[in-house]
Amino acid sequence: MKTLIHNLLRLGIIIIFMSSYGSTYAQSDNDPFVTINGILKDAKTSEKIIYATISIPGTGIGTVSNSDGEFTLKVSKASTIDVFEVSHLSYATTKFKISESLGKEKAFFLEPQAIMLKEISIIPSDARGIVEMALRNIKKNYSDVPNMMTGFYRETIKQRRDYLSISEAVVDIYKAAYPSSQNDQVKIYKGRKGTNVKKADTLMVQLQGGPNVSMLLDIVKNTDLSIALDNLDNYQFEFASMVNIDNKPNWVISFSPNVVKDEPLYFGKLFIGQDNIAITRAEFSLDLNDVDKASRVFVQKKPMGLIFLPTSTSYLVIYKEQNNKYYLNYVRVDLKFRCDWKKRLFKNYYSVMSEVAITDRHEDNIVKFANQETFKANMVFADKVQNFSDPNFWGEYNIIQPEESIEMAIKKLAKSLKK
Repeated sequence: MKTLIHNLLRLGIIIIFMSSYGSTYAQSDNDPFVTINGILKDAKTSEKIIYATISIPGTGIGTVSNSDGEFTLKVSKASTIDVFEVSHLSYATTKFKISESLGKEKAFFLEPQAIMLKEISIIPSDARGIVEMALRNIKKNYSDVPNMMTGFYRETIKQRRDYLSISEAVVDIYKAAYPSSQNDQVKIYKGRKGTNVKKADTLMVQLQGGPNVSMLLDIVKNTDLSIALDNLDNYQFEFASMVNIDNKPNWVISFSPNVVKDEPLYFGKLFIGQDNIAITRAEFSLDLNDVDKASRVFVQKKPMGLIFLPTSTSYLVIYKEQNNKYYLNYVRVDLKFRCDWKKRLFKNYYSVMSEVAITDRHEDNIVKFANQETFKANMVFADKVQNFSDPNFWGEYNIIQPEESIEMAIKKLAKSLKK
């Protein structure tokens, strides 16, 4: 089981020969909610701000901007909420009035924030010491009771620039307490998929684990998995810089492999709040210096004669503070790889992406899911997610706004199905 989990944490891939089938990809419309559409930009440079957190203060409601800086936020018309806020690395957290944000897509500008350093005598002078303190503070800084979360999950598979598959769902998540030996649980509430956006060749790529991988990548809860923070001797830690997150100064501590092991380790950065010594963000990638070693941790199944070579990996984990506790807010995984056939002039490039944004959360009357309702770690999300044609498919739920390239792929799929 542990081997399976370790493979899932590297976003396990099943490569098999199979045909694929298209499906309708309907868009939501006529939601009985106030809907805010916008694009986030730097107030100084007008550059797009990606993967920012958009939320309703004092609640667990929110979403995340996409790689084009765009977002959509839905708020119940019956609520008394009048503002939403946007936060991002090194920008001042800013509140906007909902009444002034309605209508066509608007641009929302964030001001870069200068870093104010504070002297705290109890802080160790070495980077590893700060990481050790952050790990000791987990019970204090993160929820010590179970939470029920709603999330929006999406995964895509591309062959070069063309989409082969797009799958997405609203998921319910039972989030166990920190720290806890209990596993998180995921249940698909609503989902849909589109395949054959581009007519695939005989090689079909599938992702194993789906949203379970995102939960396992919660590096604060699962310190013994993923980048293995349970053994800090694996890494060398150094101070990299200081940044502001939610108007609070954070150390940026870089880490790199300090030992050679049977499985590759990671390069990356930990963002640790100066005030409460909490891990607020993590960015990391798998060590690909030994390509053969790295390749072995990804592939679950592949045809004979196929050479699989990972070319890049990228992991992003973001936590959001609410009422002096931190909660998992967003996880994104990007993986690129190349496939070659032995003794054939065949070479192709693929990229897979998965992301989950927590869009709502509560702590009242939390009950674990029945086993038969949960999405299992050995399942393929694209095979299990249901297809819906309801034009109000997403209803009240907040989603991650599709990127322009994904929207184009969806339109291409819809057009081909009408023929």
